[in-house]
Amino acid sequence: MTGIEQQARTTDELRRPGRWIALAVLVLAVLLVAIDATVLGLATPFLSEDLEPTGTQLLWIGDVYSFVIAGLLVSMGSLGDRIGRKKLLLSGATAFGAVSVLNAYASSAEMMILARALLGVAGATLMPSTLALIRNLFNDPRERSFAIGIWGAMASAGAAVGPVVGGFLLEHFWWGSVFLINLPVMAVLVVVGIRMIPESKNPAPGPWDLISVALSLVGMVGVVYTIKELAAHGGSWEVAVAGVGGTVLLCWFVRRQLTLADPLLDMRLFHHRGFSGAVLADLLTILGLSGLVFFLSQFLQLVQGRGPLEAGLAELPAAVGAVTCGLIAGRAARRFSVRLVVSAGLAAVGVSLAAVTLVHKETGYPLIGLLLLVVGIGAGFAFTVTSDVILSSVPKEHAGSASAVSETAYELGAALGIALLGSIVTGVYQGFVTPPGVPAGAAAAAHDSLGGAVEAAHGLPAEQGHALVSAAQESFVDGLHIAAGIGAAVLLATAVAAWFLLRGQALEEEIEHP
Repeated sequence: MTGIEQQARTTDELRRPGRWIALAVLVLAVLLVAIDATVLGLATPFLSEDLEPTGTQLLWIGDVYSFVIAGLLVSMGSLGDRIGRKKLLLSGATAFGAVSVLNAYASSAEMMILARALLGVAGATLMPSTLALIRNLFNDPRERSFAIGIWGAMASAGAAVGPVVGGFLLEHFWWGSVFLINLPVMAVLVVVGIRMIPESKNPAPGPWDLISVALSLVGMVGVVYTIKELAAHGGSWEVAVAGVGGTVLLCWFVRRQLTLADPLLDMRLFHHRGFSGAVLADLLTILGLSGLVFFLSQFLQLVQGRGPLEAGLAELPAAVGAVTCGLIAGRAARRFSVRLVVSAGLAAVGVSLAAVTLVHKETGYPLIGLLLLVVGIGAGFAFTVTSDVILSSVPKEHAGSASAVSETAYELGAALGIALLGSIVTGVYQGFVTPPGVPAGAAAAAHDSLGGAVEAAHGLPAEQGHALVSAAQESFVDGLHIAAGIGAAVLLATAVAAWFLLRGQALEEEIEHP
């Protein structure tokens, strides 16, 4: 074989035909899963009215989807490495569409929680498969960085586009429609994916360790449940058991991975300072973004009185910032440095969260829109670069496991953003003083959630109802301020940590052909 023929063959291997069409299908799945994580923010008032969940049930409806995904991502990423990432992706997409119907027609709060959990199981098969397939579609580092930028932009944008899509549907249809839109999208994914996405897997994966799967799932859910309950209701023996049990199981999981010949997750990756720093930055970037978007959706509707579509459009600047900066993040990291781009992105999200402490009922939209834009810019830069660092740190055959680490950070960040910041908001909110004369039943409903307070006020005399809603809104805003302040402190501290952890870290350069 001549040198020219060898170079042509190498170039063809690096630049697989149809890779951009395949990428379009993959990011469609990412966008949909990300939208599903946030679309409930706008549907919350409608769910509260129809299913009448308690405050705790409402939080579980909001975050159990992300909890289950976070608990299963490592297992599903490893499964994709073994059975084939395309096969796992298409199977998961089919299940995602089917379970969406169950979500749409849930008739009780308990059924809704179960349906969201099952949707999380299906979602866990999609996310690591998409990023791992990108790793195998794009072998050229600069092309891969751009592809990951598109992927990251869709993941970040989904958190902000969710309220827009949800708002449009809620203006015209009932709340179940926010789930039924999954059906045509997943149908397109399966039909196009069968033809355009190439299969890839680890040629010598070893067995899939079911004990590790159980340890990862139960341990992750136990720990996150404990954090949520401590923040919302304080300590109890049940919470202590869940926390200790979850921690023990996760420690057992780590210890088992170190002894297995073919682990679900190679824990030695975390010995690499840059890899660990990227995972930490991933998690906390999304924590700030998802927490802010979820609670601003309620603020815009239930405090400022905007309609669902208007509230969704109001959050669009976050998507614009995330998409734009996600596409140029790889180039910026190569021109400046990985640690500068990631640290600056984290700091931008932190400063925006700090500014949320100044927001009140009468705050005009220009300030809110600016804050969301800056959050999107910061998340777009930080999340995209850290995902590239994580994925480039491992051989191609282990792409599923590495993708699962990145996605676990993403989903755990989304879950913790809603659970931790949400529990703070809920805890502060529930302490408001009920105005005199409000019946006990209405007072109890009002203290469950802000949506419950608005609904309860409809059955009261106008003056009494107005006093109840005003007290509830003021308490909600107080909780939002405290949660945003804590989130800002965490993000700014992480920006400093990332500066040191990512020292010397660089993205791969373009491969030189012989």
